[in-house]
Amino acid sequence: MRQSHLAVILLSILVIFCTGCTSTPKNENEMEVADPYESINRKSYWFTDVIDRKILEPVADVYIEHVPNAIQRPIGNFYRNLAYPNVALNAFLQGKVRQGFEDSMRFVINSTIGIFGLADMAGHMGFKENDEDFGQTLAVWGLNSGSYLFVPIHGPSSSRDIMDLPVSIFTDALFYASYVISGPAIIPILFLRSVDKRARLSGPMKIRDQSALDPYLFVREAYTQQREFLIYDGNPPTDRYNHLYIDIEEVDDEKEGNDVAK
Repeated sequence: MRQSHLAVILLSILVIFCTGCTSTPKNENEMEVADPYESINRKSYWFTDVIDRKILEPVADVYIEHVPNAIQRPIGNFYRNLAYPNVALNAFLQGKVRQGFEDSMRFVINSTIGIFGLADMAGHMGFKENDEDFGQTLAVWGLNSGSYLFVPIHGPSSSRDIMDLPVSIFTDALFYASYVISGPAIIPILFLRSVDKRARLSGPMKIRDQSALDPYLFVREAYTQQREFLIYDGNPPTDRYNHLYIDIEEVDDEKEGNDVAK
């Protein structure tokens, strides 16, 4: 679910960049992201990008090309289900009690009837898949996003959203399964999770590579908008984008005026 949202948001960022070539916002600070550590963040981005292109991307491409969708889908379901307790917990923490119970039921149904999450039986029974984390919970509680951070290997985050890392680890069923599964066996399971996640991000990554003049800024803006989209459950306020629409209208009016003059 998050990956499909990210693809849409990446396309939106591309549109914003293109319109930015023809007009400048009246208040440039409105769309500005707090990035005081940009120099360090760019180095972290470069390091992560090298690891991705040298290791994960080639493996993910082979995975996409040679593993049938009928197998990829259950694998993706399995890993998302393992991490789903984090969604249920944060739904409760945000005061979404009904959603919290539904998310809990979704996890139980998929873990049992769905054979450890391989099949999304809960989805067929009407239990919607949601996307919540502790970063969103802190936002609901009133904590600002703070400074943008690019964490090596992990990816884009912020001084608020980074607090989700320990919560997501301790609410991941795989964390507890690792105590049962022997050490060497857990390594390929974790690696396959990374490959599956990278494969699902393949589309947005290609959009970034083909469209972005500055991939770092592209990813930063996409991440910021995606987080806002999730925090507001798909209905973010449009006030911050009003200046963009105004500028587009001004460009259109100017074009019409030129046409009339001709």
